Amino acid sequence: MRAKVTVVGAGNVGATAAQRIFDAGYADIVLVDIVDGLPQGKALDILESGPVVGSDANIIGTNSYEETGGSDIVVVTSGIARKPGMSRDDLLLTNMKIVSSVIGEVAKHSPDAVLIVVTNPLDAMAQQALKVSGFPPERVVGMAGILDTARFRAFLAEELNVSVNVVQAYVLGGHGDTMVPTVGPTTVGGVPVAKFIPEPRLSEIVQRARDGGAEIVGLLKTGSAYYAPSASIVQMVESIVFDRKQILPCTAYLTGQYGIDGLYVGVPVKLGAAGVEEIIEFDLAAGELAALRKSADAVRELVDVMSNA
Repeated sequence: MRAKVTVVGAGNVGATAAQRIFDAGYADIVLVDIVDGLPQGKALDILESGPVVGSDANIIGTNSYEETGGSDIVVVTSGIARKPGMSRDDLLLTNMKIVSSVIGEVAKHSPDAVLIVVTNPLDAMAQQALKVSGFPPERVVGMAGILDTARFRAFLAEELNVSVNVVQAYVLGGHGDTMVPTVGPTTVGGVPVAKFIPEPRLSEIVQRARDGGAEIVGLLKTGSAYYAPSASIVQMVESIVFDRKQILPCTAYLTGQYGIDGLYVGVPVKLGAAGVEEIIEFDLAAGELAALRKSADAVRELVDVMSNA
């Protein structure tokens, strides 16, 4: 029996994630959007690719939430996207209202689902999703660290002319300018990356990882990234559906880990069928731990703004 995955938001990120899941064939998908005809048309187009890609999965598009009932996973991508010159934080209050409305509906129709929040500013939206849904924290998780880490790994692999598969790294903290690409735990073929790249150049690559989303927004001019974000969503979906218990950098609710309490921040987690099954605490260098806590402070500022809105 296939899993049931709802994707809310039929824009580039949501529709591409839905397509990737459909192509793999392990889940039936409901694609939801408020724009009449948009999710229906994209879902039909994806469905008609089934004979070509060899997928017998089903996908439907809808403007309501009744068809989403009983979903195992709900991916929330809905919201306004960044434009050049905007930070993720500029989206805060508008996307807070959108996410609140969406979460209220999906929680009502799929009370046992795992929620994957993608809407920016990611960490604050995950916090809002927890508040609105009333779900336990382990079933509300944000997609950010996988994407940020993928960018960091891609840039390192490019710099060293090696396979991305031999580059292991974690980007922690909030999904924004204060994110923390950790250099200490980063290895290439099991060897610390600092053995291969001098510190000044490594610092440049770290900064490019932080600016990865803005770099794409600046190039596109009328949109933001969606290929890498959708791939990151699918890695989370598959770890949950297949109970893989992968250790992945995700936005999770901390209760004292890393000295952070009562807040969603990007950290390594064990992700399985129950959602966030464990938060993994790495031994970070003093500077990286301080940067992670500074990043958490930036997230808390956004949460406070939402609380006072």
